[in-house]
Amino acid sequence: MTFLLGLMIAGLLSMAALLALVRLYRGPSLLDRVVAADMLLATMVGAVGAEAALNRHASTLPVLVVLALLGFVGSVSLVRFAVREQS
Repeated sequence: MTFLLGLMIAGLLSMAALLALVRLYRGPSLLDRVVAADMLLATMVGAVGAEAALNRHASTLPVLVVLALLGFVGSVSLVRFAVREQS
């Protein structure tokens, strides 16, 4: 049961990452690419969290915190840059 659940989670997260990479590559504007990069980072956080939940350990919690902070700070800084470029 755990193997099947892990396989399903891996498949869904891989599909989400693939779609985010496609949007990152084909995005017509900078903001589309920023959202795709944020989605890819959120998918990575989900994958690390799922691995920690399936293996029942909390040693990857600092990695999750750093990835979440990196995504937040990166998104906010790129949006501020985009707003300055349009003004």
